[in-house]
Amino acid sequence: MRTRAAVLCGAAVALAGSLTAVPAEASAPHSAETFRAVKPSWKKCGTTDYPMLQCASVKVPLDHANPHGRQITLALSRVPHTAATFQGPLLVNPGGPGGDGLTLAGFVANSLPKEVAAQYDIIGFDPRGVGASKPALDCKPGHFGPVRPDSVPATPEVERANLARAKSFAAACTRKYGHLLPHINTVNAAHDIESIRRALGARKINYFGYSYGTYLGAVYAKLYPQRVRRLVLDSIADPTDVWYAANLNQDHAFNDRHRAFMAWVAKYDARYRLGTDPEKIEATWYAMRAALAKNPAGGKVGASELEDTFVPGSYYNGYWPYLAEAFAAYVNHKNTGPLVEVYKHFGAVDAADDNSYSIYTSVQCRDAFWPRDWHQWRKDNWAAYEKAPFMTWNNAWYNAPCAFWPTDSAQPVSVTNAKLPPALLFQATNDAATPYEGGVTVHDLLARSSLVVEQGGGNHGITLSGNACLDKYLATYLSDGTVPRGVGTRDAVCDALPDPKPLTSKAASMSARGSTLHRLLGFRG
Repeated sequence: MRTRAAVLCGAAVALAGSLTAVPAEASAPHSAETFRAVKPSWKKCGTTDYPMLQCASVKVPLDHANPHGRQITLALSRVPHTAATFQGPLLVNPGGPGGDGLTLAGFVANSLPKEVAAQYDIIGFDPRGVGASKPALDCKPGHFGPVRPDSVPATPEVERANLARAKSFAAACTRKYGHLLPHINTVNAAHDIESIRRALGARKINYFGYSYGTYLGAVYAKLYPQRVRRLVLDSIADPTDVWYAANLNQDHAFNDRHRAFMAWVAKYDARYRLGTDPEKIEATWYAMRAALAKNPAGGKVGASELEDTFVPGSYYNGYWPYLAEAFAAYVNHKNTGPLVEVYKHFGAVDAADDNSYSIYTSVQCRDAFWPRDWHQWRKDNWAAYEKAPFMTWNNAWYNAPCAFWPTDSAQPVSVTNAKLPPALLFQATNDAATPYEGGVTVHDLLARSSLVVEQGGGNHGITLSGNACLDKYLATYLSDGTVPRGVGTRDAVCDALPDPKPLTSKAASMSARGSTLHRLLGFRG
């Protein structure tokens, strides 16, 4: 996902007009209700970490308006219930769009209290085009290979180089998957969830989504409210500004979070020797960026790759100690090794990431309005850059293929819903990827929902990540459907966990970095 603050008037007007009703393709007769879903055949596929995992697949229509036409395959995983009390399937989604969800089922099953997890079949799934689902999209392998042009288009030549990359990616997707792209969007993914429900033979489903998965869950609930039993949304995408406005707004939140990291580094000057003034440390970081633009570290980490490497720190503060070590080593000792190492772990892109990005663009570019006039992008992003330089242009180029995408834009779905049972929402106040306002908005749009706020928290994905207060509300809701009820916007408040401490050893293993959840959720999503 990506998200938040000021945008062009034209886009805002277009979005406001489009959110008055469910779009035509969503309100048309649902093939998921007419397509005969076949019960999945589960087989053991356990891993060392998740030995109880089972795997299967289901067929769904490529085009839900033509349920008896071409079919595609969705990959599923399951940790089956073991308790005498069975509360049905709990579908889990890590977001993206483009995140694969098979392993997430094992993580959720292991992380919930055993007596709660045992009451559900916890179901992971790779959405259409993702991971083990077939066909899986990979428009242009190696698109993010180093070293890319500087993300900040300070000269016409740099802007042309970045535009050429965006156009070539859109063209590659068109050549390879032009017949599939009209069918890759959130509404069709929601219809796929309904096909999964039917294949499982469940009267209703329970759903637990992170990040973009919150929007997918809300859209499913809008299309099939009678099929929703319990709904958990964590780190909530604002459904009223998908997706061009969301990405511009997000730039400001990422800039704030990057500055929070600078303040954390200043607090530990005895370790990092970068100073005690966060603004001066930030200036040092940008000086490092400028130096890497001219001389990439290890021939791999230029200015754009440096941004890619530090973005994960805006999603999860558990990465701050590793990033700070690399930052300090470069500045204080001209040592590029740690910087190359953190790039390898946090910024480098592999084949799975290429697949994820192909779906990310396919869904976002199809979901909603994007300006086709590059002059509008240039104007809006330079305006954002003036106040939020950290991620604005990196974010712009990440989404720029949408300016040249071959499919028409669909209308966003209004997720306003008074037909659901109580839903449980979780949101951190300082989340950069899906800022706080999105949680408040969805709380207002979903009647009878309850919002649990992590006060002072800046991480993206906050349940099952070590905060016992949050996890208690989650476990109670999944156990018996109870939600907290407060006064005003916040129904319950939990304090954020403390920020991390510096590493105890400079040689600390990168294999220990961060929590399992944040590796599963990934970045940009």
